[in-house]
Amino acid sequence: MQAHLAATDLACRRGERVLFRGVSLALGPGAACRIAGPNGIGKTSLIRILAGLLRPLAGTVERRGMVALLDDRHALDAQLPLGRALAFWARLDRADVGRQARRLGLAGLEDVPVRYLSTGQKKRAALARLAAQGAPVWLLDEPLNGLDAEGALLCEALVAEHCAEGGIAVVASHQVMAMPAPATLALADFALPGPAGSRQGETAA
Repeated sequence: MQAHLAATDLACRRGERVLFRGVSLALGPGAACRIAGPNGIGKTSLIRILAGLLRPLAGTVERRGMVALLDDRHALDAQLPLGRALAFWARLDRADVGRQARRLGLAGLEDVPVRYLSTGQKKRAALARLAAQGAPVWLLDEPLNGLDAEGALLCEALVAEHCAEGGIAVVASHQVMAMPAPATLALADFALPGPAGSRQGETAA
């Protein structure tokens, strides 16, 4: 099954405020999309809507192929050594997480409890699971947060390889990140100021 991710006329509300309205996109195999915009404009909310974790105020999302999400919730048991925490996901995903963990510079940390790892090491571990999952659609929310320069290059390489193999990558990041020929979705073009319903119009893409 080829990767496919499409959204039509999405709107999102946070509390009494509509963050954005009229967001649409259509991505096929090998496509990359950068979600741009200042803090608080709704980048994380859009990622979670695309992942199916947040219900939009309006609009629809269509997905074909398994979706993998990377955000600040690393989903690693803090009480377990890293090797065992990754082995849990390896069994669940039926994937070779260990190979990706070694590539991402985590060799030698297998016996270190997750709670003692640095922010960057935890992010590398989450990236290892992401890369090993085999999901054709990647949704990445601030993937470079906590990574040093070497880790950022590794993350960029993983995304480039994923797209080269026919995968889809959607990235929300306030940091500059090299991506393979990305489309850019500027959420500011769809933002609605003030409380919900204070403005009826919307800006076209």
